[in-house]
Amino acid sequence: MTELKKFSLIRPTTQTPFHIDFDWWMQHDSNWRIYLKTCLCTEHQIAYSNSNDDIKIDWVDPQTAEIHIVDGLQQTLMTHCARQPGFITSELPLVDSVFRVLLANGNIPLSAVDLSESIGRPAETILRTLTGQVYRGLRPCLT
Repeated sequence: MTELKKFSLIRPTTQTPFHIDFDWWMQHDSNWRIYLKTCLCTEHQIAYSNSNDDIKIDWVDPQTAEIHIVDGLQQTLMTHCARQPGFITSELPLVDSVFRVLLANGNIPLSAVDLSESIGRPAETILRTLTGQVYRGLRPCLT
């Protein structure tokens, strides 16, 4: 059976928020965990080097107090590693910079304008890059 693809008639602008769509990324890239491990701080690179990749943890949403079972690697990145000095540097490629800013922001959607302020690259360049194709699950929130 062929998968039906949804097409949007809405064209993203510099004000359109983007997020990391982890579900899309997991389905389309079998190496997604390898990339996430490269983003870990030194402490957690060591901790995750000898562990099972599919560690699930209970996470309490700070706004709703709901408990969710989440991927431990993603949660470690967002709650610890992304908060470390040097996590985001000017030497990173644009896509990696955007990815890391979204991780550091708890994957709360940010517009190209907001991302531009964080990484010091033009919002139009960010928009063109992120709307060309999906990199690392970076997708617009068009709903």
